[in-house]
Amino acid sequence: MTVNGRQVPLAGTVPHATALDWLRGAGLTGAKEGCAEGECGACAVLLATEAPDGGTVWTPVNACLVPAHALDGQEVVTAEGLGTPDALHPVQERLAAAGGSQCGYCTPGFACAMAGEFYRPDRAPVADSDGAGQADPEHGTNGFDLHALSGNLCRCTGYRPIRDAAFALGMPQPGDPLRRRLAGGAPPPAATDVEVDGARFVRPRTLAEALRLLRDEPDAMPVAGCTDWGVEVNLRGARSRLVLAIDRVPELRAITVSDGSVEIGAAATLTELDRRVAADVPLLRQLLPQFASRLIRNRATLGGNLGTASPIGDAAPALLALGAAIVLVSADGGEREVDLAEYFTGYRTTVRRPDELIRAVRLPVPDQAQLTAFHKIAKRRFDDISSVAVAFALDVTDGIVATARIGLGGVAATPLRAYAAEQALVGRPWNAQTAAAASLALQGEGTPLSDHRASAAYRTRMLGTALLALQARSVKGARA
Repeated sequence: MTVNGRQVPLAGTVPHATALDWLRGAGLTGAKEGCAEGECGACAVLLATEAPDGGTVWTPVNACLVPAHALDGQEVVTAEGLGTPDALHPVQERLAAAGGSQCGYCTPGFACAMAGEFYRPDRAPVADSDGAGQADPEHGTNGFDLHALSGNLCRCTGYRPIRDAAFALGMPQPGDPLRRRLAGGAPPPAATDVEVDGARFVRPRTLAEALRLLRDEPDAMPVAGCTDWGVEVNLRGARSRLVLAIDRVPELRAITVSDGSVEIGAAATLTELDRRVAADVPLLRQLLPQFASRLIRNRATLGGNLGTASPIGDAAPALLALGAAIVLVSADGGEREVDLAEYFTGYRTTVRRPDELIRAVRLPVPDQAQLTAFHKIAKRRFDDISSVAVAFALDVTDGIVATARIGLGGVAATPLRAYAAEQALVGRPWNAQTAAAASLALQGEGTPLSDHRASAAYRTRMLGTALLALQARSVKGARA
């Protein structure tokens, strides 16, 4: 692994060690552990990843969730690598000038996330819309997107000086070494097979190799972005005798869009999905900005989100509404396609066998005129877990609902289709009366429970209001 331009060995590192643990053990203590579950960004570092044009992108990631061995052969920059006390990086300089640091615990993470946006290849200056030095409240005239910092929390400074620092940044200078690095290719994935203290970490070169290992080692833990397994390791002491890193397997990363369908590799990150597919699938375009934070989306995958089978995962309701199917593959049985509505069998259980991997998610390309919405009810607008998630995909022809698919999360032991509500819509006029009748059916879907996020009654009420809100919005949009 290369850290701040210097080759460093990972020899002797146990397979469950995180990149954050390793970095701090190596004396690079700028990155901190604030939450150990990817919600605070104090551990953020920059990872060199492949750009669409074959160059490099500096991608911020949560070091507390990335296995150290997943960075074998890769290139990392920490806050210490951005600048020095005598020669601050422009991001560090602006944070200091704006008073964007108080206790300083979160500052290195902010600096790395901010640097990722500073070097974003398509960032460009835009017009000042209101004379306040911003294009809008979330974007500076320098093209800086504040959502780049959505995964970073500060508990003492307040966000105004941090925002001021971000909006005051210029563009990278031609002689900037991190800018020059963008022109070269990102490091290729390194085949890795390490065993320490009876535990093993393997990064296979091919899908066939991964499937053989999964067949022969049924207790192996497949990980991609590690945004879920990493939390289990950090907070619950989970360990696996064999960690199987599949995030860089080429056959699991492909994204293809044809005339009639989209196929999304299970290990493609949500950031890649947003860049390459969201324009063709409006419901995904609505979902992805609400999915965790950019730091998480830079590593998280659809395969991982569906593989954990969480009833409150954000992806499943949207994919159910889109009519998605899961492609499962094994070493001996070839491929099989399963309708997502039939994939979940119980709380965090699915039809996937221990020897199978999710290879891809398939969905039909929707009509751009399709009426879609993703309603996420949570305590925070961004970077939070759903209490209830509802996704709609309706085809309305000449004022009549021709087809309807509704996906739900957070109201049962599994994500599910709202079949009764769909039936209450199809064949009827798309008006307030139909929406009101269908919303009653929608409130009867699932078996919501009360927990620390929301009561069962609240969840039921939110189901009822979601469809009414969609109908009201569609009427307002038609009048506009």
